[in-house]
Amino acid sequence: MDGSLQQLLLAIGSGSLIGCTLGLIGGGGSILATPLLIYVVGMRDVHMAIGTGALGVSVNAYLNLAGHAIKGHVWWRCAVIFAITGSLGAYLGSSLGKIAEGQSLLFMFGLLMMFVSVIMRKTRSQAGVTAQSLTIRTHWKTSLVALVTGLSSGFFGIGGGFLIVPGLLLSTGMPLINAVGTSLLAVGTFGLMTAANYAASGFVDWLTAGYFIAGGIGGGIVGTIAASRLATHRNALAQIFRWVVFCVSLYVLWRSYAAF
Repeated sequence: MDGSLQQLLLAIGSGSLIGCTLGLIGGGGSILATPLLIYVVGMRDVHMAIGTGALGVSVNAYLNLAGHAIKGHVWWRCAVIFAITGSLGAYLGSSLGKIAEGQSLLFMFGLLMMFVSVIMRKTRSQAGVTAQSLTIRTHWKTSLVALVTGLSSGFFGIGGGFLIVPGLLLSTGMPLINAVGTSLLAVGTFGLMTAANYAASGFVDWLTAGYFIAGGIGGGIVGTIAASRLATHRNALAQIFRWVVFCVSLYVLWRSYAAF
């Protein structure tokens, strides 16, 4: 960045969009952050954009986690299980991802996102399920789903919110608003691991990350409030989540196809 007022405002605006997305649907931050930093803010180094974006997404995810926790949306035991087990999977997945060819990786990710958008149509919360009613068997199932989700997150190099939310719905049957809030601990943890790795190599622009995070605070408040209100309308939040994932899958498939 050249430190101009325009780039400062663009960084804050991009952070606001990330924060709003994370607060609303619990995902999309990592997918949006790098393109925004490169094409909107004007960051030229891709590795710097990935590292800076990962830090911004991580902090914004934790801030949005606090907002959802205040509203009682976070099921903490599930959140901790997903964050710890998923982090192990993310480490293993990232090791495998380094071996795969880049464009093939992008194409496979697009297909995975399209699959997630389809199965979300059939995934429903279970009536009467609460954080206290979950059994040990359910927590083991959550651990297995978290491991697979983490593997996918690390393999494709994403924060994983688009995978964590459906994973929580599949393993526990919790309401979508709770899956959104609960997912943010894992999203923040995955992003923090990536940011720390890139920062160790000097690939974090701390000033830009600060602007990104500052913008995300306001955006996160708006997103969390919107998610809470949409949750009271039958399937409204689920429809938004599915369509965002579907549109992202089309975009990724188009970009990967154009690169071949």
